[in-house]
Amino acid sequence: MTMLVVAAALLDPAGRCLMQQRPAGKRHGGLWEFPGGKVEPGESPVEALVRELAEELAVTVEPAALMPLSFAADAAPDACPLVMLLYVARAWLGEPRPLAAAALRWDEPDALAALPMPPVDVPLLAVLRESLARGDALA
Repeated sequence: MTMLVVAAALLDPAGRCLMQQRPAGKRHGGLWEFPGGKVEPGESPVEALVRELAEELAVTVEPAALMPLSFAADAAPDACPLVMLLYVARAWLGEPRPLAAAALRWDEPDALAALPMPPVDVPLLAVLRESLARGDALA
């Protein structure tokens, strides 16, 4: 069965994006990823992302502030196949804190491309970078 996962590219007024580092000891430990998580039974993707951002970062994001951007799939042979939906948000309440991550990092999307990431995050960051370079109105 394919797992549905949601993630957010939180963009600050300077155009920097927030990434979180996975804790050591977890799958892909030490790698950098977009914050988010699994969609639970009965949740919509947006409901799941609002919940995950509150649980992982202690921030409140209104559903209307989440703009869908892209998706990617990962079918690693040693893990459950997953589809990740990436949303963009430019507005939230609270200062992000690493409640479920080893660390947080704000940086320009182009600079983030040099970070080690789980395979599913790599194409999503590429889409974000392309969209920002084109000047697309993201959120």
